[in-house]
Amino acid sequence: MIVRFSIENWMSFRDRAEFSMIATRERQHTERVPRIRKYRTGILPVTALYGGNASGKSNLFEALRFTRDLIVGGKRPGERIPVKTFRLDEKSREQPAFFSFELLVDETVYGYSFSLTPKEILEEKLAEITSSGEKTLFHRRGGKAEFHGSLKKNRDLEVYFRGTRENELFLTNSVFQKVNAFLPVWSWFRDNLVLIGPESRFSPFERLGDEQDPLSSSVNDVLARLDVGLHGIEGVEIPLDTVPLSGSAKEKLLEEVREKGNVRLKFSGGERLLLTNENGKIRARKLAARHRGKDGTEVLFDLQDESDGSIRMIDLLPALHALCVPKSAKVFVIDEIDRSLHTLLTRSLLEMFLSSCSAESRSQLLFTTHDALLMDQELLRRDEMWVAERNSEGASRIFSFSEYKDVRYDKDIMKSYLQGRLGGVPRILLCGRESGRENVD
Repeated sequence: MIVRFSIENWMSFRDRAEFSMIATRERQHTERVPRIRKYRTGILPVTALYGGNASGKSNLFEALRFTRDLIVGGKRPGERIPVKTFRLDEKSREQPAFFSFELLVDETVYGYSFSLTPKEILEEKLAEITSSGEKTLFHRRGGKAEFHGSLKKNRDLEVYFRGTRENELFLTNSVFQKVNAFLPVWSWFRDNLVLIGPESRFSPFERLGDEQDPLSSSVNDVLARLDVGLHGIEGVEIPLDTVPLSGSAKEKLLEEVREKGNVRLKFSGGERLLLTNENGKIRARKLAARHRGKDGTEVLFDLQDESDGSIRMIDLLPALHALCVPKSAKVFVIDEIDRSLHTLLTRSLLEMFLSSCSAESRSQLLFTTHDALLMDQELLRRDEMWVAERNSEGASRIFSFSEYKDVRYDKDIMKSYLQGRLGGVPRILLCGRESGRENVD
C-alpha cells in the first residue's frame, strides 16, 4: 500500500507536493479503512484526484510510471535518465527532481527516496520505519554509501555499491546482484504497482476466454449486470492466416510465439488476439463480445464493433477483480477512470471495490477524474478526495478536502467545488470576463 508519495520539480510540480493516504480523524466510512495495528493508523483504500485540464493530475500518474520503470528496469551504461523537470523558470530547469515514497510492504513501512538529474543519481535512501522512528538501511550521497550496522557485516554491499553506475539506483543494482535485504521494496514496484492510462489495454485477455477461470467468470457476471448491452466475452479460435500481419512482420511474430509460448496482440479499434504455441502448433484466438438477440440466442460481435465505453469497461473489470480478491496487495493507479464511461457506471465500479474493503484489506485504488458527480461524501470520505490546481505561473499543487475545516460531512461538496470555492476548476475567459471561479477572499 502507498502510505505517502511526494515529488518536487517534476513536470508541472515545481514545489514539493505530498499525496498522503493516511486516514485523518474523518468519521465517515471508517468500517472500510484498513487498520495497521503495528503503526496504530489507518491507510485509505481509495483516493480520487480531481482537477481541470492541464492541472497536473496526469503528471502525478507519469511520476509513478517513471519511478516504477527506473526502479524495475534500471538503465544501460551511459544512458540518460528521462527526467522532466519544471521548465517554466530557468532555476528549476537546472535543479534535480525529487521522489519520495512510504510503502506498506508485508506489514512493514519502508521509506524510499531519491533525487536525480538526467545524468546521475545524486542521493538515495532506504529506511525501515518503526512505530517510534526509522532505521536507515542505506543512504547514498556524494558518491558514498552508509549502511545500517546490521548490514555492514555483508561486505559485498560495498562492492556492489562501487559497481553501481552514476545513472543507476543502488536499490536496483543490489537486487540485480541478488541482495535479498532490499528485495521487498523493489518487488513491490514490480509486482504490486499497476498503472492504467486512458489508452491502456490492461486486460489479461488470455484468461478471459476460459470459463473455468475466476477472472473470466467474474468479468462476465459483472458485464451481465451492467447496462452496457453485453452479456459476456469469450475467446474464439480463428484461422492463423487471418491474423492481420504479413511478410517479415508475421514471420517475426511466429518466431516470438515459438520462443515465449504465447503472445498478445492489440490493434486499433479494440481487437485483441492471443497466439499460443501448443505442442509445436501455433493457434490464434480473439476476444469476442456476446450479445443476446430478440429470441434469446447469443450472437458474437468483434470487439472493434463495440463502443469505446464497452471496451473501456472490459479493460477495467480485471483490475477491479484483482483489487477485490481476498488478501490482495495490489495498488492500481488509473488515469481518467471515467474515460468513455457514464457516471453511474464509474460509480458502480467504485462501489463494488469499496464494498470489498475492510480493516484487513491491503489493496488500493488511486484514480484521476474530471467527473465532479463522483465528488459525493456518501461515496468517498473528505480525506479521499484530492484536487490538483495550476497557478498563474504554470505550477501545480495538490490538496485534500480534509484541509478545509468548514467542509462538513453533510455539505454538498460538488456544488462548492463547481462554484470555485474549493479551487481546482478551470479559469475560463468568456466575453472578456473570467468564469469558473468565485472570488472567495
